Amino acid sequence: MGERVILFGNGQIASVAYAYLTYDSEHEVVAFTVDRAYRDAPTLFDLPVVPFEEVQDHFPPDQCKMLVSISYRGVNRLRAEKYRAAKAKGYACISYVHSRAVTWPDLQLGENCFILEQNVIQPFVTIGDDVTLWSGNHIGHHTVIGDHCFIASQAVISGFVTVEPACFIGVNATIRDGIRIGAECVIGAGALILKDTAPKGVSSAPRARGWTSRATR
Repeated sequence: MGERVILFGNGQIASVAYAYLTYDSEHEVVAFTVDRAYRDAPTLFDLPVVPFEEVQDHFPPDQCKMLVSISYRGVNRLRAEKYRAAKAKGYACISYVHSRAVTWPDLQLGENCFILEQNVIQPFVTIGDDVTLWSGNHIGHHTVIGDHCFIASQAVISGFVTVEPACFIGVNATIRDGIRIGAECVIGAGALILKDTAPKGVSSAPRARGWTSRATR
């Protein structure tokens, strides 16, 4: 049997998480929670939206678990902050792996992870806490993904890669084997990474030859 789960968030990511947990897991979503200042409606999908300041009074941590389902805002700092706040209130956090993701029995997976369909995660991979893998990524063998990372769709991360904590990797990015991505890096959509990156670096895809913006034409 699945767990009774509270989703932290009331935006797009939380709505997506609700759909996935409802239709592709045994978990039961029983409520949403957000900071009181961001509670703009009392219900979402006919479930209560409870102020986070009092969530434990309505859904105690010995009866429910939580999934912090918010975006990569601030290079994942906001999600990391709310994950730690949920833990401080005594909540254990579930991890969700889609039924059509490819994984191996030796996968080391932390908590509060959200892994969607068509991810291919090869043998000997370690994924930390509070990691989101959107649809369709390739995670190569012996790769380590640190805590609080967000990897968007169709990224290719080759074997023996280390992604340090709090990184964002955009759609269609490619990372060569053996690379280390420094903490809090932003790897933009379509970027090709062939060497290690320094912490807090920003990498982007090169513009196509002959490209000009619409504003300059």
